[in-house]
Amino acid sequence: MEFGLMDIWNHMGWEAKAVALILALMSIWTIKVTFDRVILYRAARKQSIDFLPLATQCLKNNKLREAVELAKKYRKSHLSRVIAAGLHEMQSESEDGIEGGLMLDAIRRAMDRESILVSTDLKKGISSLATIGTTAPFIGLFGTVYGIIHAFQAMASSGSGGLASVSAGISEALITTAFGLFVAIPAVWIFNVFTGRVDYFVLEMNNSSSEMVDFFIKKQNVPVRGQGVGAHAGR
Repeated sequence: MEFGLMDIWNHMGWEAKAVALILALMSIWTIKVTFDRVILYRAARKQSIDFLPLATQCLKNNKLREAVELAKKYRKSHLSRVIAAGLHEMQSESEDGIEGGLMLDAIRRAMDRESILVSTDLKKGISSLATIGTTAPFIGLFGTVYGIIHAFQAMASSGSGGLASVSAGISEALITTAFGLFVAIPAVWIFNVFTGRVDYFVLEMNNSSSEMVDFFIKKQNVPVRGQGVGAHAGR
């Protein structure tokens, strides 16, 4: 018997082939999530770099409406969404005649809510990578155990003994374990990289929220009460 991949595939039982197909689907999903997140994170980073100087200039010149319109052009930026949420809330509270500390609290809550929504969007699909990294080795091991059992059953039914009679079956079985590790290792590595990237984005959003609160305090001359800006700035 030849031991090429196609030869081993042709001699595998349907159970081992099913395990290999499941692992292949997991690998395809990992690739899909990876490309999707890389494109999203690059766009978020690039648009944030372009957005921040322009938004800062608008706020310094007290052009809040222009800042809101500017944020709409950079919807893929995680920072623009948080800042826009604060600006929208400020406009809404101003139209309702609410000022001072109540406005500041409402603005802070609006930005916190938007930060949660943005971080949820950034994390989409990442948890599935952790699941794949955890389960793929066990799925491969299941295929190996079943393949070894099948090899020994074949040896018992044929009445022959020795390692040579079962070596082909064992080699087929071990392929699924190797494939499971091949799928799991990149998934775990990518999961850790993306988790670190999302944590960094969340930190940036918290810092931007804190700076926006400082801006609104200076604009409205609102005294800091309780755990106001200091709590956010210390994150």
